[in-house]
Amino acid sequence: MTQDTAYWRAKAASLSFDGRAYIDGAYCDAADGATFASTSPIDGRKLADVAACGAADVDRAVRAARRAFEAGVWSGLAPRERKARLLRLAALIDAHREELALLETLDMGKPIRDALAFDVPETARCYAWYAEAIDKIYDEIAPTGPDALATITREALGVVAAVVPWNYPLMMAAWKVAPALAAGNSVILKPAEQASLSAIRLAALAEEAGIPAGVFSVVPGMGAQAGQALGLHPDVDCIAFTGSTATGKRFMEYSGQSNLKRVWLECGGKSPHIVFEDCPDLDRAALAAALGIFSNQGEVCIAGSRLYVQDGIYDAFMAKVAAHAAALQPGDPLDPATAMGAMVDERQMRGVLARIEAGAAEGARLRLGGRQALGASGGYYIEPTIFDCADQGNSLVREEIFGPVLAAQRFATEDDAVRLANDSVYGLGAGLWTANLSRAHRLSRRLRAGLVWVNCYADGDITVPFGGVKQSGFGRDKSLHALDKYSDLKTTWISLTV
Repeated sequence: MTQDTAYWRAKAASLSFDGRAYIDGAYCDAADGATFASTSPIDGRKLADVAACGAADVDRAVRAARRAFEAGVWSGLAPRERKARLLRLAALIDAHREELALLETLDMGKPIRDALAFDVPETARCYAWYAEAIDKIYDEIAPTGPDALATITREALGVVAAVVPWNYPLMMAAWKVAPALAAGNSVILKPAEQASLSAIRLAALAEEAGIPAGVFSVVPGMGAQAGQALGLHPDVDCIAFTGSTATGKRFMEYSGQSNLKRVWLECGGKSPHIVFEDCPDLDRAALAAALGIFSNQGEVCIAGSRLYVQDGIYDAFMAKVAAHAAALQPGDPLDPATAMGAMVDERQMRGVLARIEAGAAEGARLRLGGRQALGASGGYYIEPTIFDCADQGNSLVREEIFGPVLAAQRFATEDDAVRLANDSVYGLGAGLWTANLSRAHRLSRRLRAGLVWVNCYADGDITVPFGGVKQSGFGRDKSLHALDKYSDLKTTWISLTV
C-alpha cells in the first residue's frame, strides 16, 4: 500500500454516504421514514442516517423478489449469462476497491490495510469464482433399465434472505449472495445494523452490472424488526445466517412458526489452538497464535481464542506470543501501519471489557493488556489481552468473547489436548502444531470442528468449505458445496414404454 494516512483521511472527508434501502431496483427510505445512526468506531462521529426497515419494507422486497423469480428475468437466464453479469459485478467491486475498503473501515473499525488487501479483494474473488463455476455444474442421469429415463436436476429455491454480521460485512455477504445469485435465486441482503454502508453501496454496483430489479435487494435495519420479518415471512424460501448462536436459534424458531423455510446457520466459535512440544517452528506458531486471536480486533468467529500449549514449552512459547501481541497495539485504522483497529461500537467494547474483568475475578492471571486504549480518540479500542487460565471452567475459556482476548492453558498429553479442545459447545475451527504426521492425522479426525488447520491457522480460500458443528451451526459457506444450500434436487422419471 503506497497511500499514507493523510491520503485516507482526505478520502474519508470527501466520501458521501447513502443510508437508504435498495428495493425493487431503486434506493428508497423505510416505509415509515424510520432511521438509525451509523457511527464510526474510529472516533465516535456520526457517518449517516440509515433506513431502519421494518416488516412493510421486507414484505415489499420479498414480493419484488418473488415477482422477479417467477418472471424468469434472472432465474430463467442461461448460466453463461448470469456468469457474465456476476463477473461484471466482481470487476466493479475491484474497480471501487478503495471506496469499499474505506466504507468498511469507517463503519466497522478494521484497519484500512486489511480492508484493502483482504476483505475487498476476497469479495470480488468470491463473485468471480461462483460466476465461473455456475456454467460448469452438470445435472445427472440415474442408472435405470432401458424402459425409463430418470434425470436429477438442480433448481433454484426462489427467494433467499442473507442475514450477515458486521465483522466482515462485504465478504460474509459475498459468501452467501454470490452462490445464491449464481444458482438463479432472488436475494434479499440484510446487513448488520452496526455496519450497513458497504452493503448499501454494493446494491448500486449490482444494478450497474446488470442484475435486474427485484433480484437483489438490501434492507438495512435492526435484527428485531427487519431480521425477524425475514425469518417469519411465509414467502422466503431460505435464510442464510451468520452471527451469534442465540440469534441462529431464533431463526430456527421463526422457520417453524412460518413456512418451514430452510435455515443455514454459521454461528459462534471458541476455537482451540494446540501447540505440541514437537512443533516444527515455535516462532511461526507464536505469531500465528497472536494473529489468530488479535487480527480484526478478535472480532472473528474462527478466532483461536483458546490456546493449549504442552507443558514442556509453555513458558517459553507464551513469552513469544506475548511479544508478538505487544507489537499489535491498536492504532488509527486509517493509518496503513495499523495492525489492530477499533471495536465495532461502544456496546461491544464495554461487553468485552466486562468479560475481561469477570475472567480475572474468576481466577485467571492477566499476562498482558486488559484495558481500554486510545480513550482520547473518542473511539472504541482495547489492548491485546492474554490470560493464563488454569481452570477450564473459567468464563474466558467457556464463552465466546468476540474481542482481543486470549485464554491460555497447559496440557500434558495428546489425550489431554483433545479432551480440553472438545470440551466446548462450539465446534467451528481448531488448529494444531506438530512435526508428527501420524499425530496430525489422528487429531484432525478426533477434534470436533468443521475446520482443522495443521501447522498454520485460519488458512484457506474460496475452494474449500467453511462451517462448523455443534452449536457453531451447520451448512457450509464457500466451495461448490455452498451451491447445495441454494438449490433443490428434482427427480424426473420418464417412462420410455409409451
